[in-house]
Amino acid sequence: MDQHPSIRLASRMEHLPPYLFGTINAMKTEKRRAGDDVVDLGMGNPIEAPPQAVVDKLAETMNDPRIHRYPAADGLRNLRLEIAKTYGRDYGVEIDSESEVICTIGSKEGISHLCLALVGPGDLVLVPAPAFPIHIYAAVIAGGEVIRIRLGTDADFLERLAVMCESLLPKPKLLIVNYPHNPTGLTTRLELFKELVLLAKKHGFAIVHDFAYAKITYEGYKAPSFLQAPGARDVGVEFGTFSKSYNMAGWRLGYCAGNPEIIKALGKIKGYYDYGIFSPIQVAGIIALRDCEQEVLEQASRYQRRRDIMCEGLNRMGWNVEAPKGGMFVWAQIPEPYARMGSMEFAMQMMQKANVALAPGVGFGVEGEGFLRMALVENEHRIRQALRQMRRAMAGLDFDWRKCN
Repeated sequence: MDQHPSIRLASRMEHLPPYLFGTINAMKTEKRRAGDDVVDLGMGNPIEAPPQAVVDKLAETMNDPRIHRYPAADGLRNLRLEIAKTYGRDYGVEIDSESEVICTIGSKEGISHLCLALVGPGDLVLVPAPAFPIHIYAAVIAGGEVIRIRLGTDADFLERLAVMCESLLPKPKLLIVNYPHNPTGLTTRLELFKELVLLAKKHGFAIVHDFAYAKITYEGYKAPSFLQAPGARDVGVEFGTFSKSYNMAGWRLGYCAGNPEIIKALGKIKGYYDYGIFSPIQVAGIIALRDCEQEVLEQASRYQRRRDIMCEGLNRMGWNVEAPKGGMFVWAQIPEPYARMGSMEFAMQMMQKANVALAPGVGFGVEGEGFLRMALVENEHRIRQALRQMRRAMAGLDFDWRKCN
């Protein structure tokens, strides 16, 4: 149907490219409707249930007739207290639950609304790339201009960032970082955050750290919190989520902690946009933080076993994949000659011929071209199945290489 002349979309819609993952998802849906068994490694959507204590608390709380009213917009006081206690217990950071914590409808919503509070037309936002799309497009939707900085080692990234800050006019207003990183799985040490704080103070920009994969770490590595860095709360905030560590992705529960002025601004924006998170979900979140640390460790162990199977299997197939120390994804460079296809075409071929859904690296920006992101959300048997099917499909690929040069 043609668009009626009375319907005129906002100009910001012109800055949002087609959602590449939508093509893969549409193919997956079509194949499943046709009866095909698709192994879905494309989306970071946990298959395990939340801890039983969390589910039980939700069910118990739902029976209270008083709890179905609008909740407090900034989050239940007791949940904010528990978040503050968690920072003290896990990171040795004391935060004020009244002024330095706000609850969000997942971290994606929180980052998006925070950009509306911090970013306006013409403001420069720095984002390491490749990047989870919302880190870029939350700023774009808010009217900002995004400058992408290629990721690498901490030293390389800091050097690029410092050069960028010295040369840009106007000066950048915001830096969005994410460790353990999605999609690449890169991890960092506290020293990086210390240096970022110094740069932020020198050049006058704020920092947002997306800490979605805080507790999904392997081989003794413990991901540092940005708020552990001296002076971090002077310049920025950190987002956390219950989606991954507690398998509560569909519950949409997260938080933002840190600089009180930024927290207040986010609360003001959210006050116009939403009424907060359903109270029983917040009560269940308290139980998750308070009583479910063992389940979090067990889930991380599951991801580590899947990571090992995935990386070992790919490397046996001739890929060159480094096992990440954090996050729930494997970031794999497509080997030659298949890399010449491009990540989108390769992912579509694997969907069509292997019944395996993968996330094309180009969906995370041009810096991700030549790579695939593979989510560790299927069980070990299904990951082995996916690897077998990919190997057979790759052996049978037949196309004109000349068109890929």
